[in-house]
Amino acid sequence: MSHAAVPLRPGQSRLAPRLLIGLAVVLTLLIVVAPLTYIFVRAFAQGWAVYASNILNPLTLHAMWLTTITALIVVPLNIAFGVAAAWAVARFRFPGRGLLVTAIEIPFSISPIIAGICYLLLYGRQGLLGPWLADQGWQVMFALPGIVLVTAFVTAPFVAREVLPLMQAQGSEQEQAALTLGASGWTMFRRVTLPNIKWALLYGAVLCTARAVGEFGGVSVVSGNIRGQTNTLPLQVELMFNDLNTTGAFAAASTLTLIALVTMGVKSVLEARRG
Repeated sequence: MSHAAVPLRPGQSRLAPRLLIGLAVVLTLLIVVAPLTYIFVRAFAQGWAVYASNILNPLTLHAMWLTTITALIVVPLNIAFGVAAAWAVARFRFPGRGLLVTAIEIPFSISPIIAGICYLLLYGRQGLLGPWLADQGWQVMFALPGIVLVTAFVTAPFVAREVLPLMQAQGSEQEQAALTLGASGWTMFRRVTLPNIKWALLYGAVLCTARAVGEFGGVSVVSGNIRGQTNTLPLQVELMFNDLNTTGAFAAASTLTLIALVTMGVKSVLEARRG
């Protein structure tokens, strides 16, 4: 898809476009580029050796591991949920269909901290289901299950909202043709539906991964911030900063920044492929 510049009308001044472009560049430099550059400058301020020692700190390594495990659990769950929800909304008419679409978008409008408090009041030891869970020997809050639950809630809309508009735009004619020719439901999904939505699905998965890795508010509520146990990488950054280890905090933050930059690179590639 080619993008051509909009031609100026006869007599139209070039000053306004240049001012807008200049303003956009300056704001981007001040708001985005400068803070990201400062993170890496502070992370390496005391040299590679200090940077490596902070990254290889056992608490930081555990935070990286916990963040990775959480993302590896949450992203496949949200892919399955997003495809199922999008398919249901795009292909079927049923009571509560509009309510389902609204429910999918709720995490976009609710603060992650509020979500964390709700899970705490529901699954915590003093919560509605907490005593029963404790009797069964299950610990949800201040453990990996609570972190996974709140992260899954926060990231739930990303895949569905990428896949749903595409499925609605494409219609169901190809799927119906496949069924008419004798294909099973799974064969139809694998040979027809999945190839048609693969780029939107990958795009949603990338966004979901980036959000899961960087989630802070909800996780800070349900994890308990237990050193070396329930601290994810964003929480580890705060912990090191509060311990006045600013170099370590920036080193851990640089890891999150690198993940974000890689994610944006993948996102740009997928956008180009979708185009």
